[in-house]
Amino acid sequence: MTTDTTAARPLKTLGFIHLVPFDRDDPAQGLRDGIELFRYAEELGLDSGWVRTRHLQHGLPSPAAYFSALSQVTERIGLGSAVIPVGFENPFRLAEDLATADLLSGGRVLPGLSVHGPSYADEVNDLVHDAGWREEDYGYGRIERLRSFLAGDPVREVPEYNGIGGDFDSDRVEPHSPGLSDRLWYGGGSLRSAEWAGSAGLNWLVSNISSSENGITDFALAQRAQIDAFRAAHPAGEAARASVARVIVPTDGATPDQVRKYRDYAEARLPRTKKVHGKNTIIAPDVLGSLDEIIEFITNDAAFQAADDYLFELPFEFGLQDWKHILHQLATRIGPELGWTPAGQREERAAA
Repeated sequence: MTTDTTAARPLKTLGFIHLVPFDRDDPAQGLRDGIELFRYAEELGLDSGWVRTRHLQHGLPSPAAYFSALSQVTERIGLGSAVIPVGFENPFRLAEDLATADLLSGGRVLPGLSVHGPSYADEVNDLVHDAGWREEDYGYGRIERLRSFLAGDPVREVPEYNGIGGDFDSDRVEPHSPGLSDRLWYGGGSLRSAEWAGSAGLNWLVSNISSSENGITDFALAQRAQIDAFRAAHPAGEAARASVARVIVPTDGATPDQVRKYRDYAEARLPRTKKVHGKNTIIAPDVLGSLDEIIEFITNDAAFQAADDYLFELPFEFGLQDWKHILHQLATRIGPELGWTPAGQREERAAA
């Protein structure tokens, strides 16, 4: 497949991805900081905020529960997951939780998903997944089942009411949130996943970890090949939605202490980007620099050129004020330079 990198698609939305990290001895504060960050991002006019999912780590394990909380302190910003590893989930129960959060938020949930089998030692897998994990199917069909539940497809025939416990039975997963099943994203990093997500009619999300395939080791070109394969397989073709996420850290507007912290962070992580890990895993360098340097990078990156949406991945190790600084630069300087307009200004223009 020949990749055309001569022209960029118009940027549709701008957002961020956050781990919602917390201190082991005071997790509530980290969760509250994350809520404050989403509130601030909405104030800036960003289109979406996405949370990572972490298990057995000091990061958010329950996106749907968190979205329900965020729905009560925000009104507009999209609430995405990047991503929920569905291997840890019962698709039936996950559908219930996502639909509940979506209804509370007014239809703002953007479920990003992935699938892979259990990866802990066998004795840990037995505790986490129960003994049945050895026979369980952890393939793409797990997401198809989740989508069917979210779409409201019948699960059973409702028996005739017998007069006991109230007539509340339903034939589908409840509560049902119309349209949620059409907002699913698949977070992947291989041509196989890209082609499957496209053929399944999902949206496509790529981040700063990917795969080297067909001899391509350049990170941007590897992701561009995946985006092209995704659209080639998608029923909507070139109209299919793709988002690109990278760690981008602006130094403009930062304090001297922040700049030192940012540079130390990026330099410490750079060696991991210089080699292929395992079979074919490659990692993108963090993008640290001035407004002009960041704009130059984004506009010349082959993956960004093919994306509809840009997401800034926030560094795990930073603090609330650092994250706010990054989002402020993104919304007030970087986004406008890329042709993006904050949500509030778009609404004012539409009303004029």
